Amino acid sequence: MSASVGGESTQERGSGPAARLGLKPGHVVQELGWDNDTDDDLRIAIEDCIDADMVDGDYGNVVDAVVLWWRDEDGDLVDGLVDAKTDLVGGGAIWLLTPKVGRVNSIDAADIAEAAPIAGLAQTTTAAVSKDWQATRLVTPKTPA
Repeated sequence: MSASVGGESTQERGSGPAARLGLKPGHVVQELGWDNDTDDDLRIAIEDCIDADMVDGDYGNVVDAVVLWWRDEDGDLVDGLVDAKTDLVGGGAIWLLTPKVGRVNSIDAADIAEAAPIAGLAQTTTAAVSKDWQATRLVTPKTPA
């Protein structure tokens, strides 16, 4: 989209919430757990940042990152994280998007800290990415050489 070159979208790529997720043009990002309560502005910012649409769970190829929208009512977080790792390329990250504390269906930080290692992941950072959602970066731990 040539209209975004040098315009507002380019600025958003450098400093917006999607840029804070470490996403770059050309990354393939898989989105899981989308529902009517997800933040459309954040979704658009991510797609602007990667200069492409996010792919869904039926993509069938490796992805650079996974955006996993998760709510307390969605079931077992460990199972959700294990499923999210299916198409993730080595070195890629899962961005677990959960409602902020105090919002409906928020998830306790201790639950994320407990679920991540069981799913074979390590928690690295958490950031507020929208009015109602926070993002937790989860990666496969590096194995000692």
